[in-house]
Amino acid sequence: MFFENPQLLWLLVIPALLVALYIWGEVTGRNPHMRVSTLTPWKKEGRNVLNVIRHMPEALRIAALCLIIIAIARPRSSSDVERIDTEGIDIILAMDVSTSMLARDFNPDRISAAKDIAIQFISQRPSDRMGIVVFAGESYTQCPLTTDRATLINMMKEISTDLIEDGTAIGNGLATAVARIKDSDAKSRVVILLTDGVNNRGEISPETAAEIAKTYGIRVYTIGVGANGEAPYPVMTPWGVQIQNVKVEIDEKLLGTIAEATGGRYFRATDNTKLAEIYGEINKMEKAKTTIDSFPVYKELFGGYALAALICLMLELLARLLLRRLP
Repeated sequence: MFFENPQLLWLLVIPALLVALYIWGEVTGRNPHMRVSTLTPWKKEGRNVLNVIRHMPEALRIAALCLIIIAIARPRSSSDVERIDTEGIDIILAMDVSTSMLARDFNPDRISAAKDIAIQFISQRPSDRMGIVVFAGESYTQCPLTTDRATLINMMKEISTDLIEDGTAIGNGLATAVARIKDSDAKSRVVILLTDGVNNRGEISPETAAEIAKTYGIRVYTIGVGANGEAPYPVMTPWGVQIQNVKVEIDEKLLGTIAEATGGRYFRATDNTKLAEIYGEINKMEKAKTTIDSFPVYKELFGGYALAALICLMLELLARLLLRRLP
């Protein structure tokens, strides 16, 4: 607690002087008195208590004066409060949903692993707006930019390889992601593009889409998913679905070029653990900006002292009335 006007506390000298004058008056006998031959008639039970009570009105008046002086000195208390301003990042997850994502070099397969790890990434970034774009032979927006984590996660869970025509249109996927984020007013805008193949469809080349992203200042992180060499893949045969090893083809040079052109980075994931590590690394690199301002919050305390002074004055009045009625 502190006082806004501490210089007014010097006024407490006044009630101190009043106390001194009252005591001096009692000691020197300036109060009305009379001489009697004996004190026996006044030596009754309760007279000692009455002698104490008769000082109460003066004591209450001086207490009220002290409280009023403290109140006008304006006592206050303060506590520090922190205001945290978080500046989020806008992120679009562009995910390949071509049928090659059913390969089982990841557990249980590439697309399921990619979805599960992406959901973990979404959950770790509560301050960011995020969206989802999927692409195969074509591309479309699965979920626009939003801060609604529940909706985003549900939309991620609904992704499957039979959503659109098969193929790998990396350029279209990146262009759609850029279109969704280019008008954002966020300080940092990011696209995380995940694919397991080679661009073989689409009207927009990946290089052109990368130039568009660079023009808008959008950083692109590219992730190539797939084991080295061959990967087990479910193939439909006359005898049902059988697992066959197929060659893994990822255009790593193209993905590296896209990332380098936009100020991002290319990663290669060969299993679930590596993919989780990649998302963790991106999570560390793309940190939201947090500003913490500390400022004091003041609480006025004079009201309590003013109320106490009023109560003292009312008690003084009541005490004087009672003393007048006593025999």
